[in-house]
Parts: sequence; structure tokens; C-alpha cells
Amino acid sequence: MYVEVESNPNCGNSVFLRFRELGPARPVGQVRVYDRVSTGEWCWVTGWQDDASAPPCPAVAQPVEDSGAGVVYLVSGGNWGIRVKPLEPDEAWSLESPRQWGEAYLLLADRRDVRFADEMG
Repeated sequence: MYVEVESNPNCGNSVFLRFRELGPARPVGQVRVYDRVSTGEWCWVTGWQDDASAPPCPAVAQPVEDSGAGVVYLVSGGNWGIRVKPLEPDEAWSLESPRQWGEAYLLLADRRDVRFADEMG
């Protein structure tokens, strides 16, 4: 599996990475990230693409092999990566919001840090 994200306004860095898939990709709705809170915080996640009329697109997570950690969950989205925002306050996806941020992709070591869309009810 390949992840290719071009340099863009959502996340400045471009990446081209290859991973060994260990299972199917599934739509993901939330992830727990540890960037701002050491105990982790649940956030919404969406893919981001270069379509000005509809930049949000599906984000997916799938188990892949990581040379340093064994099995991890790769969260990826569109050709502009993924976009993440806290669960509260509820606001529309926007590049201008200071409460949201973009990433090329995420690698999450713990399956408990991923909420797949079909599990959210």
C-alpha cells in the first residue's frame, strides 16, 4: 500500500511512503491523539483533498506493518492528507479554524485509539 500526499495548505509536507498491509482499510470517524493532551483526546478525522467545492473526503484506517512497532494502524485520507479536530466544539471542517490541524497521515500503535465509522452507531 502506498500513501502519497502532495505539499498543500492542509499539511505543508509531501510524503510518499510504502506500507505492508495486514488487513483491509475501513472508514474511520474518530481517533485518539496525544499531541495536545498527554492522556490522549478523541478527535474527529476526515480525509482532505484538492477539490475546492468539497475538500473533505473519507478517511480510512488499516493495520500495517511498521518496522519499529510491529502492527500499527495507518490513518490516511485524500491527496492532501487528513484533517483532525476535537469533538467539542462542533464546527464545520475548515482550513481557517485554529482548533483544527492537518496531517499527511497518522500511525496509531493501539487499536483502541481508532473508532471505525461502523462502530460509532
